[in-house]
Amino acid sequence: MTDFAATKARFHLPEGVIYLDGNSLGPLPKHASDRMAQVMQNEWGEMLITGWNKAGWMDQPTRVGDRIARLIGAQPGHVVMGDTLSIKVYQALASALKLNENRRVILSDSGNFPSDLYMAEGLISFLDQGHELRVVAPEEVEDAITDEVAVMMITEVDYRTGRMHDMKRLTAKAHQHGVVTVWDLAHTAGATPVDLAGADADFAVGCTYKYLNGGPGAPAFIYVNPRHANAALPALSGWLGHDAPFDFELNYRPAKGIQRMRVGTPPILALAALDAALDIWDMTDMAQVRAKSVALTERFIAGVEAACPMLRLASPRDAAQRGSQVSFAFPEGYAAIQALIARGVIGDFRAPDIMRFGFTPLYIDEGDVDAAVNIIADVMTNRLWDADAYKTRAKVT
Repeated sequence: MTDFAATKARFHLPEGVIYLDGNSLGPLPKHASDRMAQVMQNEWGEMLITGWNKAGWMDQPTRVGDRIARLIGAQPGHVVMGDTLSIKVYQALASALKLNENRRVILSDSGNFPSDLYMAEGLISFLDQGHELRVVAPEEVEDAITDEVAVMMITEVDYRTGRMHDMKRLTAKAHQHGVVTVWDLAHTAGATPVDLAGADADFAVGCTYKYLNGGPGAPAFIYVNPRHANAALPALSGWLGHDAPFDFELNYRPAKGIQRMRVGTPPILALAALDAALDIWDMTDMAQVRAKSVALTERFIAGVEAACPMLRLASPRDAAQRGSQVSFAFPEGYAAIQALIARGVIGDFRAPDIMRFGFTPLYIDEGDVDAAVNIIADVMTNRLWDADAYKTRAKVT
């Protein structure tokens, strides 16, 4: 049984703040600071370069990858950490295209995170082989899966609305048509149960600084289905993806299995913070996390809709079709979010009009939801957002 009071106690949560933006950046696990200090002082400080062997730094990307594999339903030994999510998207997409090189269509949807689409556009331009990025509405993806599609690249949970795709159903149809799948789990890992093995997904990628609380810029992960592990050719043939990096051969030989998806030197300090954050996940059951998330989002929606008729629900009303976030549309959404932040309720804004709130049961409870609803009602009903100071856009929204 997950003790959510115990998990909440493991986070540093600033006094007077209700943090509803863990879908963008998770808060600091209290013991992450000590873990990083230990790595910096006792490993980097005392071991110097011998830490690669003595402290096991070289094995960190796969060891931490196995911890994440448990949360996303992946087989052990088939997830590796490193680099940014955009890099992992590029790797997965390029390898997937190579597995289906007689086809030229990449299928995605308009709810995908723009960076994924940018990486696809860049890869298409670089390959210059007539590939097409076909973007359809989220609800049209299933019908758009045809025999001419090479790769279906989908973010499971829409970053703006929280709308959730049915991974198992879409993957099954994709495979019926010979399509290779790439799933982005940026808004899924740590938010909803995932079963990559059960869905028979081909590739998956994701970040770790949102629901997994790994810290700003925390390393991303990539998953490769075991049947592709030794067939997927890495587009980024980095030194640490070589079969024998310390033989210093002049020609590249991809390592076996998931190791070939490594690129450069692993970010040891960032991995230490993420590793510490994952300790909290050892206290949880993902099904119970999901059940609590649904209860919190339902409570939030009911409260906001009762008090704020000027806000329109932009997320699916059916919790089964919604991730662990709730979005409301409002023409002055940016200003409203800034006014809420000034009152201690931190959400975020996504253009053109989305006020976005994330719910992480590891540190958000019913009391937080009720308090947030009361503050949102005050800000909206009394138009506290209608001030020039709240309307000037910052670099990060």
